Amino acid sequence: MESDTNIITPANRRATAFDRRSNARRLLVGARWLSSIFRPEFFPMLGFVVLFLFTYLSLLPWTLKGLILLLVLLGTIVLPRLTIRFWRQTQGWERHLLRLRQNRFFPYIIYLLYYAFTLHLLNRFHLPRYMSGILVASLLIQGTCILINTKWKISMHAAGAGGVIGALIAYSLIFFFNPLWWLSISILIAGLVGSSRLLLRQHNLWQVLAGYCVGLIGAFVGIFFF
Repeated sequence: MESDTNIITPANRRATAFDRRSNARRLLVGARWLSSIFRPEFFPMLGFVVLFLFTYLSLLPWTLKGLILLLVLLGTIVLPRLTIRFWRQTQGWERHLLRLRQNRFFPYIIYLLYYAFTLHLLNRFHLPRYMSGILVASLLIQGTCILINTKWKISMHAAGAGGVIGALIAYSLIFFFNPLWWLSISILIAGLVGSSRLLLRQHNLWQVLAGYCVGLIGAFVGIFFF
């Protein structure tokens, strides 16, 4: 005799549908968190922090390191975001309107100008070229994305994640270390970030893959050849 647990009832169907909706909501919440945590403008700051922690640059005075990190924080995260928020409010735009390809040009230019000015300030400290290369790489990536975005939407989140991978490869050649574990973690994070953009329907697969390629190549060229 068939067990009662195998009988599909309306209540079971509703419970199954509810579970699916709950899982879908959890996936979307996780995707939003990933997109917020691994924003592309955070990666230059992360690069400087890693250099100060895991290279001979850790021997620099804390006052100098703190000043450099403050400049990078202001020039790559705080000031660009405040400027874009002010501009968006003057336009009367909701935040979601910046997701449209045709509305991204001005925010990209704002980031480009702030990054270039921050690079100019850091060059006055006579830092090693591979440090300034982080911002050069960011400028290359952003400039390429601006050009592509005039005709086709590309994922800046994926470009940032790909930039971390390209930077690791470049630094492994500069400092002669085995990047396997770091690369494994970075590739995993890049996959999660790309998947989050797909789940949120902000980009399609080709836009994410193009972002990875632009980020990887731009970061490697900007750091290794600068």
